[in-house]
Amino acid sequence: MLGAILIGLGALAFIGILLLDALRGTFGDFGPTQLLALGGSLGICLIGVSLLPLGDRPA
Repeated sequence: MLGAILIGLGALAFIGILLLDALRGTFGDFGPTQLLALGGSLGICLIGVSLLPLGDRPA
């Protein structure tokens, strides 16, 4: 369950960053902070993908 939540949040953040950039009219002109945020959101998605095989087992 946690894996699916992390994938959803990471994807939402990634899409939100791209959408905000497009709405500002500077699509494709990424600064260093935006690149770090995009990388972080992809990292969150990858952590979520790695948690999916564990399922809903308690700790």
